[in-house]
Amino acid sequence: MDARFDYYGNPATAKYLKYLQSAAKVIADSALPAATQELVKIRASQINGCAVCTDMHTKDAAHQGETSVRINLVATWREAAVFTGAERAALELTEQGTRLADGAGVTDEVWSAAAKHYDDDQLAALVSLIANINTWNRMNVIVRQPAGDYRPGQWG
Repeated sequence: MDARFDYYGNPATAKYLKYLQSAAKVIADSALPAATQELVKIRASQINGCAVCTDMHTKDAAHQGETSVRINLVATWREAAVFTGAERAALELTEQGTRLADGAGVTDEVWSAAAKHYDDDQLAALVSLIANINTWNRMNVIVRQPAGDYRPGQWG
């Protein structure tokens, strides 16, 4: 399967993607735990049906030392005992922030739960991360970016 459109072959999207990658670097360098960042990217990508991002972030998480049990249970995190309270709060915020059209947005309860575990800088990174991965997911789904051949670290 081939993508419908080559992002990097088009000057306009190539320029735009550089900004998305720069934003992702700011988030990656933040105080938000790296493991939490990967869990959030995996969960949003699962919800959005983005195969290329799910492929990338599950492999990156494993490469960074995340266990296969936790990676495999991200989709069913509510029933899994392997996630911390902070990770659960981040995953719930991710779900509500990703499924905006399905409900009432992000509830005060979910925001309060996240704020119990993360300081303002970490919350800023978490919100930015959710927005950034959703952007990548939507772009990849729209152009049907193929998945399966990603290698950890391939994109920097």
